[in-house]
Amino acid sequence: MSDISNNLSPNTNVGQSQLVRVLKPIHLWALAVGLVISGNYFGWSYGFGAGGPIGLAIALVPVTIFYVTFILSYSELATAIPHAGGPSAYARRAMGPFWGYINGISCLVEFVFAPPAIALAVGGYINFLIPSIPAMVATVVAFLFFIFINYLGMKTSATFELIVTVIALVGLVIYWVAAAPHFSMSRVTADPILPFGANGIMAAVPFAIWFYLAIEGGAMAAEEMVNPQKDIPKGFLSGMGTLMVMGFLTLFLTAGIADYNKVSAVDFPLPIALAEVFGQNSFIVILVNAIGLFGLIASLHGIIVGYSRQTYAMARTGYLPKFLAYVDPKHHTPVWALLVPGLVGLGAALTGLTATVITISVFGSVCLYLLSLISLFVLRAKEPGLKRPFKVSYPVVPVISFIMALFCLYSVVISSISALKWVAVVYGIAIAYYFIWGNKKIRPFEEEFGVLDELN
Repeated sequence: MSDISNNLSPNTNVGQSQLVRVLKPIHLWALAVGLVISGNYFGWSYGFGAGGPIGLAIALVPVTIFYVTFILSYSELATAIPHAGGPSAYARRAMGPFWGYINGISCLVEFVFAPPAIALAVGGYINFLIPSIPAMVATVVAFLFFIFINYLGMKTSATFELIVTVIALVGLVIYWVAAAPHFSMSRVTADPILPFGANGIMAAVPFAIWFYLAIEGGAMAAEEMVNPQKDIPKGFLSGMGTLMVMGFLTLFLTAGIADYNKVSAVDFPLPIALAEVFGQNSFIVILVNAIGLFGLIASLHGIIVGYSRQTYAMARTGYLPKFLAYVDPKHHTPVWALLVPGLVGLGAALTGLTATVITISVFGSVCLYLLSLISLFVLRAKEPGLKRPFKVSYPVVPVISFIMALFCLYSVVISSISALKWVAVVYGIAIAYYFIWGNKKIRPFEEEFGVLDELN
């Protein structure tokens, strides 16, 4: 089987080598699930405090409808344009360089500002298991270690991601099996069933998003898929199905075995909930606590893959400085695209402004979703003859997805008004950079997307 990436013209890459095609559907499934799986281990339970168990469950319904319809729509884009730039490439082809840049920046905002929160949770887990290790030291070491794992090559990274994702999924299964016999629906529906009414449901939406946030990052591995047109839908849709089951089981079983108020403001809701049934020092609680670390590792590692490929692709296009597109000739990994955004994320973690950082990340994701869906509509109209190995039911599914994305945006805005100024600062700096430097050396459209011609 030929390596398509090695058949590209010399002008296709500014480094000494190219990405290589080594990934199969199982790797994309692991990447998609691994990117998100930490959302089952921490973060989501704050939704209990926002709207109660039923409020969070109601919020999860439209969020799930959105992600199902979005991933179906996104699969069409990812297979028609299997490009490492993912959302940046889709928007550029549909709406031109500026919107390609903005969608790429939205992806980077999501993927650079999500790891700090996850890394802090990793540090907290390690500190809980080994108190002699300070949490912040563990955070920094873990962040740098997983950047190094990524440097070793996509095959190594993908294999590692598959292993830790499976371990984290096994941990969730252990949790579900242990919790199920003690489940009581009366706890889930305890009065008041909606403690904050409709406002509580809306406030719970950002935490419901945590069950799926970042699944779209798998598209950034498109140029490293062996057969992207056929394998991307398999990996994405199987991953989405897995996450749907995980989210609802985790939410209801947790609410059904413990007083939800005890897990609504902690980063370790699963072991805390089990402790209500089995006792704080029981083996099952310690086991789930230890395995929970793998869930956080899977997401941290997977998101590093995502931000590095997005940075690499935007630098290759000319949006970002050229050195960020350098690919190590031995490991075929974008070295500086791993390090520079990683250091930015690490700096964000050191600020300790976890809630603000999470909010910035969520805003980036919702902007990405909306711009990607608009790109789908535009491409359907502008390029009806574009080869689409996977076609979504058009226009019904994308329209539903777009409406649900607007609902998510509204919910996030009204529940995070205090953080809007930081979002405005991030996008303001990004737009200023584009008009001062980022639009000066953009590569011609035909040259940048010549990589796709090899797949037609």
